Amino acid sequence: MCHDIDSRPPAAPVVTGGVAAHGAWEIGAADGNRFRAYRAAPAVPNGSNVLLLPDVRGFHPFYASLAHRFAEAGFHTLVMDYYGRSAGTGSRDDAFDGFAHLALLEPHHVETDAAAAADAIRAWHPGPLFSVGFCLGGGYSWRLAASGLDLAGAVGFYGPPRFLGDRTAQPSAPLLMLLAGDDVATTPEQYATLTAAFDQAGKTYEAHVYDGAPHSFFDDSDDQWQEACTDAWHRILAFTARHSGEAGG
Repeated sequence: MCHDIDSRPPAAPVVTGGVAAHGAWEIGAADGNRFRAYRAAPAVPNGSNVLLLPDVRGFHPFYASLAHRFAEAGFHTLVMDYYGRSAGTGSRDDAFDGFAHLALLEPHHVETDAAAAADAIRAWHPGPLFSVGFCLGGGYSWRLAASGLDLAGAVGFYGPPRFLGDRTAQPSAPLLMLLAGDDVATTPEQYATLTAAFDQAGKTYEAHVYDGAPHSFFDDSDDQWQEACTDAWHRILAFTARHSGEAGG
């Protein structure tokens, strides 16, 4: 997994206000699946929306807290879970085995649920929509840029390239890649192969490697990587501001 039970999401360096409203949600997908979600609304909106894609655990309190951090920065934010088909929509404790459910997860499941989540966000708050994901969610965030969701952009932290699969050459939205220099899950060579495929396909992306940083460095509980967390936030805020006019909502 990426973030342990003691992890804390770092606050954005620019906070526009508090969280106006937040709470659990349940969303139905086109294939009849129902999945857990969580949303947080900003007190001072910046006009854009964020779909948060968690790590292998699926929905977890870390990502509810992170939704608050994005709302504090002005984004209407929704976290989606991956495992409605195999784990249902009930509550889970820290003993939940995300890897067991990951074995049952297929790319079209994520795409179908993300489409329903995107519709729910836009019905809640029209505006440009960005995906932001971590590890498993980072790879799927980039994949969703090629899945017809009309994203304004897709941000991924240390996402394994294998989750792009047959979509590697297809992204139609710009990508932001925030990578760990000392990632135990993905080698630099694998990321180089991925970006070379983007280059060959003429896709728009930005990639930044945090030298020496471990997988899951985006964590306020680790003082060593505070500077990297702040820089990553600045890059997200600049990326979303720059591309907020490029897709509809």
